[in-house]
Amino acid sequence: MAHFAKITETNEVLTVLTLNNSDMLNSDGAEEESIGQAYLEQHNNWPAHLWIKTSYGTHRNIHNNGGTPLRGNFAGTGFTWDTVNNLFWPPAPFASWVKDIPNAQWVSPTTKPEYTEEMLSQNTALTHQWDISWNEATLSWDTTDGGIPGNNPE
Repeated sequence: MAHFAKITETNEVLTVLTLNNSDMLNSDGAEEESIGQAYLEQHNNWPAHLWIKTSYGTHRNIHNNGGTPLRGNFAGTGFTWDTVNNLFWPPAPFASWVKDIPNAQWVSPTTKPEYTEEMLSQNTALTHQWDISWNEATLSWDTTDGGIPGNNPE
């Protein structure tokens, strides 16, 4: 099965449809995206150029089965088609995050800190529950100790 994203003129993904591979074959028996696009236009009343092939196995520009990644990410409703970089982008998790084009993912403007050995050992011992989360208001990472219910004497 082949997957195609139905996009708007402003490159927003509306939905993703499946198509039998046989509906994309040229006269030599090879798959062609343009044939799939023409088929979808004919059967879905949506312009051919607004159907973009996407790969179910592609995420962050890696193919799950070791194959060749296609267009960065498997498209989904609400994603954006990037015509310049030929990639599908999920919605940005935060307004300040930027595109990491080689890896087809959003990244924070500052590097996320690592958990310290002490934090990891406390999480494992269930005496604390350390968390590192993005704070959009301060454009920085916050490290918090949420504690473990029942383990905090009060």
